[in-house]
Amino acid sequence: MTDAAPKLRLIEARAFERPVTLRLPFRFGVVTLREAPQLFIRARVRMADGREGEGISAELLVPKWFDKSPDLTNDDNFNQLRRAVAIALRHMAGAGEQTAFGITAAANAGHRAECAAADLNGLVASFGVALIERAIIDALGRLDGVPAAVLVRGNRLGIDASLTPDLAGFDLARYLTGVKPADTIFARHTVGLVDAITRADTEGRRLDDGLPESLEEVIAAYGHVYFKLKVGGTIDADIDRLAQIAAVLDRSAAPYKATLDGNEQYENVDAVLGLWRRIGEDSRLARLKASMLLIEQPIARAQALSKPVHPLAKDIAVEIDESDSDYDVFPRARELGYRGISSKSCKGFYRALLNSARVAHYNEQYGGGFVMSAEDLTTQGGIAVQQDLLLASLIGATHVERNGHHYVDGMAGAPQAEQDAYLAAHGDLYKRAANGRARLNIQNGALSLRSIAQAHGLGSAVVPDWTLMNLSAKAE
Repeated sequence: MTDAAPKLRLIEARAFERPVTLRLPFRFGVVTLREAPQLFIRARVRMADGREGEGISAELLVPKWFDKSPDLTNDDNFNQLRRAVAIALRHMAGAGEQTAFGITAAANAGHRAECAAADLNGLVASFGVALIERAIIDALGRLDGVPAAVLVRGNRLGIDASLTPDLAGFDLARYLTGVKPADTIFARHTVGLVDAITRADTEGRRLDDGLPESLEEVIAAYGHVYFKLKVGGTIDADIDRLAQIAAVLDRSAAPYKATLDGNEQYENVDAVLGLWRRIGEDSRLARLKASMLLIEQPIARAQALSKPVHPLAKDIAVEIDESDSDYDVFPRARELGYRGISSKSCKGFYRALLNSARVAHYNEQYGGGFVMSAEDLTTQGGIAVQQDLLLASLIGATHVERNGHHYVDGMAGAPQAEQDAYLAAHGDLYKRAANGRARLNIQNGALSLRSIAQAHGLGSAVVPDWTLMNLSAKAE
């Protein structure tokens, strides 16, 4: 199934950064994020036929998600991610001439072993590979003059089951042939733990910058019908906050859907069952519960895969997110009762595609009920959000968590010329704000994917101005 996949090698990659300041604080789990660097990769590949070309990728360096140790500062977390990128680059360049997927497969074990020796966990290690592999995919698409979906459908990437031996009996080639991005995708709005619910909640601290500042303003501005609700691990406080949210969501007679994100804040399945039971007992939450699609990683990763979650999973799909640290995790989680797994660009393009194939495989084997959601890690306008949107559509997601545009004002930090270029090339996805910035164009709760699906490479027709960025420290 990989005969159509050309051989290439990674010959160079450089990392750049630009600072990102949030307009609103975003609290998830144990951190309240106010600023972080965005890291960009510029990679060069050489094809077996001698052609050379460049590819790009980008991702925010988010603290206290990949590694939530309280002993580490935000700067420590940034440096962990930088180091993982540097280690991945060495191993992927050292993989020699392979298919695009073959480079990831050949480098995976050695990269993870070196990361583990450096006390970098599986999620941190995944970040390093994810950035480099996306840049390689982008380079191949640009050299071929085709969008990434064409590479996937024809398996020009050389994807196989070498990292997922449980898929050995699954017709992966047929599955990949059916991959096709949609024209639009719904944006699932995140309600963080310190986000204002009503406009009245913002009194005395309004920004008045032309963007919505509370949940009710967000709905009025964008028309969202999908929502992601964060909970903090204390049942009474979580129930009270969910009731406040439900009071706003229930104002509309139109249907809505929601997911619940525990961000590892509950100790065990019994604690989560306690929350779920209380939700069912509270009349204020009746419609919200009926609208709930899944619960995302409510249990701390140290315990999440140690005990079954069947008592909760019989009522609602429970998925892993932070526990998804390597290719072998989903099958182990399935045996414990988990019926879902998340896709995040920062965890890997190939891992998302192969896990989506597993969902299809499991649904064939076990009669349905398995799901895969598409999640955000405050991806920023431009390369990062476009690559993530495209990946979400390729795995078949009809909605994707989008939160970067709410917490950051458009492409804040990007030079105006770059923003203008994105507006020109991807005018369906962005619109120009009164302050000149390029902001996501969410209409009736949805985003257009047409221009990013047609762009050569992985979702972006625009390449940033590298001369206006800082070289990233390798932190080794």
